[in-house]
Amino acid sequence: MLEALADYHHRDRYGFTPPGHRQGRGADRRVTEVLGIDPFRSDVLAAFGLDDRTSSGRYLADAEDLMAEAAGADQAFFSTCGSSLSVKAAMM
Repeated sequence: MLEALADYHHRDRYGFTPPGHRQGRGADRRVTEVLGIDPFRSDVLAAFGLDDRTSSGRYLADAEDLMAEAAGADQAFFSTCGSSLSVKAAMM
């Protein structure tokens, strides 16, 4: 994920998907004056951001595999749609 994010920044990509702050470019000036732009730069979607629509780069899948290995689990899933989806998935 770090390598993919570094490549994303190196290519100075501009996404047309959420989040709306566009890695800080669209963040409210008052917020960036306090927090700076760095907290926003890593807020990039895996699909349609770091990877293509088919996830052919496998960045998210590889990271989930590493997390499962680290946790001693058969499989791990990262929430990529905010906390509401995570709560719904846990309830299911």
